[in-house]
Amino acid sequence: MKRALIFLAVTFAITYLYDFLVVYPIALGEAPYASAFVSAELTYTAAVAVTMLFPALGVVITRLVTGEGFANCVMKPKPVRQSLPWFAVAWFGPTLLVIAGAVVYFLLFPGDFDPTASAFVEAQRAAAEQAGIDGASLAALDGIVANPLLLVLPLLGACAIAPALNIVATFGEEWGWRGYLLPKMARRLPIVPTLLITGVVWGLWHAPLVALGHNYGTGYPTAPFGGIVAMCLWCILLAVFLSYVTIRTGSTLAAAFGHGALNGAANGAILFSLTGGNPFIGPTCTGIVAGLPLLAVAALMLWDLRRREKAGTLAVPEAGLPDGVRKERR
Repeated sequence: MKRALIFLAVTFAITYLYDFLVVYPIALGEAPYASAFVSAELTYTAAVAVTMLFPALGVVITRLVTGEGFANCVMKPKPVRQSLPWFAVAWFGPTLLVIAGAVVYFLLFPGDFDPTASAFVEAQRAAAEQAGIDGASLAALDGIVANPLLLVLPLLGACAIAPALNIVATFGEEWGWRGYLLPKMARRLPIVPTLLITGVVWGLWHAPLVALGHNYGTGYPTAPFGGIVAMCLWCILLAVFLSYVTIRTGSTLAAAFGHGALNGAANGAILFSLTGGNPFIGPTCTGIVAGLPLLAVAALMLWDLRRREKAGTLAVPEAGLPDGVRKERR
């Protein structure tokens, strides 16, 4: 547990310092180092993406400082027959859960469903006209309203390759949370409290960004604390899913693929919402209604992990060395 605490201290310190010294000035328009040639939104997005690398940096620093070395990095998967089905679940599962969540939301709130994505297209048309975009591009936008498949098919294609496109950033997070913290805590605690604690820790790690509006916006009642609590609950569910595929494959890569798939698909349902929805409700998967499919799957996965633990067949990958054991004395 000592190395886990060192990892947390290093990761939180680096992340919070970076958020307050770099991300906040950019978000508030007070960063003199922000490029004048790049939009403020793109600069902010890039700055936030950098934070995803810090858990991996925390692992490297912890392993070096404690003399643990780089044994047991939780990267090499189990044999293909065992791991491949769960890599497929990691790759495609989050997109299917996002779609299922959107279906649940729109069934409960049919008045918000915009099957032709007309509200989205109109917003894009207004932005294009303001920017002086050529008529051919405007005609293409009109074509989407006439044939929504022109939007749906590219969107699904983008979701299919998102795990690969996002792998660098998502591995940066997952090697820390699922590839180091999870195995360290699972040595000392049963699997259920391990996943609850790691989920809450992961949510709190996002707290500075949530306060800026990440996932839940700003200006809502209880802001920003309500958003931080919601983020912790959301991270618990997602931590169960990502931990499950990590355990079943033996590799952090599965979690990285799953995280990348979710990042790629998460906001797709907004395109078919007349109002843009509510981040606490849906149609994005962070909402309580649109998140119901993930809740159901996470509950089933947690039950299976607990069942395996009771039967003595749960094998959480080992990360590094036990506390007090250094590489040269192993």
